[in-house]
Amino acid sequence: MKQIIGPLPTTVVGSYPQPDWLVNRAMLGSRLPPRVRAQEIWRVAPEQLEQAQDDATRLALRDMEAAGIDIVTDGEMRRESYSNRFATALEGMDLENPGTALDRTGHPNPVPRVVGPIRRARPVEVRDVEFLRANTDRVIKATLPGPFTMSQQAQDDYYHDEEAFAMALAEAVNAEVHDLFAAGADVVQLDEPYLQARAEKAERYAIKAIYRALQGVEGTTALHTCFGYAHIVHSRPNGYPFLEQLADVSANQISLESAQQEVDLSVLKALGNKQLIVGVIDLSDESAIEDVETVADRIRNALRFVDADRLILAPDCGMKYLPREKAFGKLSALAKAAGRVRKELAGG
Repeated sequence: MKQIIGPLPTTVVGSYPQPDWLVNRAMLGSRLPPRVRAQEIWRVAPEQLEQAQDDATRLALRDMEAAGIDIVTDGEMRRESYSNRFATALEGMDLENPGTALDRTGHPNPVPRVVGPIRRARPVEVRDVEFLRANTDRVIKATLPGPFTMSQQAQDDYYHDEEAFAMALAEAVNAEVHDLFAAGADVVQLDEPYLQARAEKAERYAIKAIYRALQGVEGTTALHTCFGYAHIVHSRPNGYPFLEQLADVSANQISLESAQQEVDLSVLKALGNKQLIVGVIDLSDESAIEDVETVADRIRNALRFVDADRLILAPDCGMKYLPREKAFGKLSALAKAAGRVRKELAGG
C-alpha cells in the first residue's frame, strides 16, 4: 500500500549520486554531461551492469526513504546523463558518427546526429519503473528528457526544421510517458532545462512540443526547468526569462530552482493554479549542508506566494554530482524542515 502524503510533500528532481563502485566519478565530474553514450564511465563489466544498477537503485531508494522523502525516484542510477539514456535509444540517431552542438555553457559537445525519422522502437525506461515500483511503497516519480531540450542536444541533418524535429521527439516522448504510467509511475516528469537557456527558441515552439509530449496522458505530470547543474554551470542568471509561459503548459506541476540564486519567488504567482515544485536546497559545490531552519525559512518564503496545498518541496536540481553523504544530509534537512513548517501550519 502506498504511503499517504500530507501537505508540503518532499521530492527529488531526479538524480542521486551514483556509487564510486558503479561509475568513475572523477571522470563523470571532469566533463560535460554526455549526450552520446559514454560507456567508459561505468566501472562494472557490461554483462554485470544491470545487476549493479539494480543494487545502486536500491541504495538510492533506501537513502531517500531514510531521509524522509515522500515522492521518490530511482536516482537515475542507470544513466550517464539525465537525457542520453532515452535520446540515444531512438531510431534516426547516428551514434557512431556524432555531430556537435553547443552546450548551455557555450562549449561544443559531441551529440547524436539525426540522419532519419525519429521513432521510439521500444520502451526505454519501463523496466526502471517496474523495478522501482516493486521496491518501495512510496509515491514514485519517473523522469524523462523533454522534447525541446533534446532538440537542442542533437545535430539535425535530416529534418532541417527545428520545430519539426522537436515535434518528432515529442511524439516519441508521448509514447514513453504512456508506457511509464502503465508500468506503475505515479508521476512522470519531463526535464526541460533548455527552456531557460534557449528562451527565444522556446518561445517559438517549446510549449507546442511539450503539449504533444503530454497529449492524452491522464496521470500526474511535472515539468522541470532550471539553470543547470551547479557543478557544471557557474555563470547563472538571477531569474527565469521563460516562466510565465508555463502557466499554459499541460503539465500539472511546474518545478523550478530558487535556493542557490535566491530567485524572487513572486514569479510563482504567474503560474496560475499549477502545483509548484520549488527548489529549497542549494546544490552548489561550495555549499555545506543547510541547517533545518535555513531550509524552513525558504519554505516559509515560498508560502508567501503559493498556497500550502499546491507546494511541493525539492532540491534545486538533480544531485548527481554531489558526494553521497552531502546529498543524504541535504535531503534529511529538507524533510525535517518540511515537518517543522507543517507543524506551524497546523498550529503546533
